[in-house]
Amino acid sequence: MLAMKPRPWTVQKHGEIEQLEANLWRVEGTVPGIPMKRVMTIAKLADGGLVIHSAVALDDVEMAKLDALGPVKFIVVPNGYHRLDGGAYATRYPQARVLTPRGSKKRVAQVVPNVGELSELSDPDVTLTTVAGTRNVEALMIVKSGDKTSLVFTDTVFNMPHKHGLPGFVLKHITQASGGPKVSRLARLFIIKDKPAFAAQLDELAATQPVRVLVAHHETITDDPAGCLRRIAASVR
Repeated sequence: MLAMKPRPWTVQKHGEIEQLEANLWRVEGTVPGIPMKRVMTIAKLADGGLVIHSAVALDDVEMAKLDALGPVKFIVVPNGYHRLDGGAYATRYPQARVLTPRGSKKRVAQVVPNVGELSELSDPDVTLTTVAGTRNVEALMIVKSGDKTSLVFTDTVFNMPHKHGLPGFVLKHITQASGGPKVSRLARLFIIKDKPAFAAQLDELAATQPVRVLVAHHETITDDPAGCLRRIAASVR
């Protein structure tokens, strides 16, 4: 397997770190060359350390804010497609452990050496597992904030508004990724291999009554997240 040179620390347009709970934050950035947003989620472990999910390189001001939240202990590359800034974070935080699902380990290891598996993280507030039906290629992060539960998906669940122009046409009609909470056509074709298992997991997660579902592209689902999960589950059956 040939190793790839990790992308250096490359800051592109992004917003500020937004606090969602006492132990949960998100920041929205851009995707190079594509009219899409990408989201990094930051969760705090019970011991005060941080978990970085789907890393996005930030400017000095926002990185100082991130460092003030606590030491970075884990960098989660949630699938093989979200490794863009994983190597840069691994270089910046050499003491942190990089984790990825077993099925994505080969791709992630091309840019980050010595990659661990999700099971290495054990914490009462932050749980890492895999999205059912994906053959262990996508991570699911579950964050407990007292009696509140937040779910963090990557590419199996989208929540992107429709866009204008040719890119908007492609996202709406070709990839079928835009237009509210849904599973995109690409996820159906290339990520979700066992749709009944995926749907069953969404129903189980809905039963936990999450307060939000964070996604790696665009908007957090906060309006009836449990209902949204059930509707998405029904759409893939």
